[in-house]
Amino acid sequence: MLYLLPHIPQQLQGILGDLHYFVPELYLTVVFVVVLLADLVFGKSWSKACKALALAGMLIVIGQVLGQLIALKSGVGLLFGNMLLQSHTSLIFRLIVDITAFILLLYFDWDKKLKHHSKGIGDLYSITIASVFGLHIMSMASNLLSVYLSVEMVSIASYLMVAYRTEKAFSAEAGLKYVLFGAAASAVMLYGISLLYGMCGTLGLFDAGFIAGLSKANTVAVSFAIVLILVGIGFKLSFVPAHFWVPDVYQGAATPITAYLSTVPKIAAFGLLINFLTPFVSSADWKSFDFRLALSVIGIITMIAGNFAAVMQNNAKRMLAYSSIGHTGFALMAIVTFSAEGVSTLTFYLAVYAIANIAALALVSYFEHVTGSDDIENYKGLGFKYPVASVCFVIILISLTGLPVTAGFNAKLLVFSSVYGAYQQNNNLFLLLLTITGAVTTVVSLFYYIKIPLNLFLKRPENVESPAAPLNLLVLVIIISSALVLFGVFPSVIVNSL
Repeated sequence: MLYLLPHIPQQLQGILGDLHYFVPELYLTVVFVVVLLADLVFGKSWSKACKALALAGMLIVIGQVLGQLIALKSGVGLLFGNMLLQSHTSLIFRLIVDITAFILLLYFDWDKKLKHHSKGIGDLYSITIASVFGLHIMSMASNLLSVYLSVEMVSIASYLMVAYRTEKAFSAEAGLKYVLFGAAASAVMLYGISLLYGMCGTLGLFDAGFIAGLSKANTVAVSFAIVLILVGIGFKLSFVPAHFWVPDVYQGAATPITAYLSTVPKIAAFGLLINFLTPFVSSADWKSFDFRLALSVIGIITMIAGNFAAVMQNNAKRMLAYSSIGHTGFALMAIVTFSAEGVSTLTFYLAVYAIANIAALALVSYFEHVTGSDDIENYKGLGFKYPVASVCFVIILISLTGLPVTAGFNAKLLVFSSVYGAYQQNNNLFLLLLTITGAVTTVVSLFYYIKIPLNLFLKRPENVESPAAPLNLLVLVIIISSALVLFGVFPSVIVNSL
């Protein structure tokens, strides 16, 4: 160990020099501690104080990320001994994560079941802030060690959030199932990381010896290790075959938690997947594993499985769970282009999908206040009793389907354009198959999304009372619906900034 001593001052100097790039994450740490202490001091009766502190902290973090995005001059920079990656893409992913998390923090106590939780929800805000910190690290990870640590940090926070409603047996079962699947996925991923380290002698994805060492190793062994790591990442992305946990967990969790799981971790996981793929894709010497083939097959199967399974669902949360699986497969289309245009398209698609999916689940909460259930059949005739919410629901579902004139249409159109452009350049058959599958499953998605407007407006209403619904949820979905239409008409407002 003595031979390391002369290098310690240089290492410390490098760490201190990189700290100014880590300011948003430092702020997140401070916000986490402040919210946690506020919850311990004031208790559940002051959960609104925890919410206010969390929201204020997230606004500061968003400002810091925006500042770094504006000030970024060089394309890519490795931080803290090549453990993290600072780039325009990673900053965009962190910005989307932070904005989405801010919306979710607003939404948490607007859900009736969470609001009246016997334990209060003050600690839920601190768990969310800790999760956002892990998501930041996940989208910046450039070392297999930081990859594993960030995934575990987000997973632990997610386990706590899913099992938050322990008074409900189905929620406890969903939480247990999520923990078991997550533990298995983490173990598989860690085994894959250990195999790669044994083959190349380094954990740094961008180290000179990483690709060189793997290129000399046995092709079958390298492919096996990469598949294990993709399983771990796939658990967060919920693509096939790492998707079995999704329907039960999404249905069993509180609706705002479902909104969290279906959006924020996925966004960061796509950022992580891009970081993991970059050294392989950018190396002309890499021949051992065909990532385009593997991800194309996964994307095709995921789109088919997710969308066709969603058609058979009558529970709104379960339907949106399978829908999110289908959206993951669609987003993989942009990944397999392996181009800057594809990454830019992906960020726009994820941003639009995230806010639309949160709004859809917020409306599930809204109608759950009214009917006491999240089954679609209970929405019969409610379109005329709650016209504003119902029209917003239709707009949001149109965006999720990808129809004009919404932001979802532009997002899907950009994905199709980037994939078809990549196909024209190299005539890869799987890119063409992805395009065809994406078009077919988009049509299939109409069959399950249309169930909600059908019940709202065309089915005979039940003779039930019309209780007052929460105004704050309605305001939120009106804002998001307006934004989806606005960015559908003027997509360049976002696209040019990515």
